[in-house]
Parts: sequence; structure tokens; C-alpha cells
Amino acid sequence: MELKKLEYNLTVCKVTDIMSIDTSAEFYFMGKTDEEVSLVCRTEDTPENTIERDDGWKGFRIQGVLDFSLIGILSKLSGILAENKIGIFAVSTYNTDYILVKEENYVKALKVLAAEGYTVV
Repeated sequence: MELKKLEYNLTVCKVTDIMSIDTSAEFYFMGKTDEEVSLVCRTEDTPENTIERDDGWKGFRIQGVLDFSLIGILSKLSGILAENKIGIFAVSTYNTDYILVKEENYVKALKVLAAEGYTVV
């Protein structure tokens, strides 16, 4: 399985208003529930009206389109990282999954996954 590095810094935050999110940005994930509006975006695209924010994330995605019948892909990746004491923040889209790790764990995460047979590009 191939993992594609995202070459930019990311921020995970909560915002007060979805109108402050730059939906023309190249990369962002937004989740809205009855309790919050969460956003993952490039650090430079973080809105000013954040309630809370956590900078210092890097990420990678599983390459290709994952069929919904595939089971355990995210579980296996997160398990390998957990065994190596690397916490994650995961986001799923219709096509694939993204895994974010703190910057200080990024290189280690990619090395650990490569050692487990994943191709990192």
C-alpha cells in the first residue's frame, strides 16, 4: 500500500462560524455537529476566529480510492503507530483516509510504516 506525504503544515481547530473557513483553499476538512465546528487546514489558512487550535501537525494519505468493502486499513496503520507510541488524528473522505501526526513524530511515523512494508512517496 502506498502512502503519500503531504508537504505542508496543518492545524486542527474549532471555529465559531463556518463562513470564516476559506472554502477555496486547496486543502481543508470541516466537520459540523450539534456541539462544534472542527476544521483541519493548512496552518496558513487557519481562520482568525478559532475557539481552540492545535498547530504542528503533518500528514499523509493512503493513495488511491479505497473500496468501502476493504476492512481494517485505518486500524492497521493506527495500530502500528500506536505500538510505536505515535498518536494520530485521522480524517476520512469518500475516497480515502488521511492520518495526521505531530511534527516531532512525522519522520519516525513514516520510517516505522516503511519498515512494515508501506511505500512512502
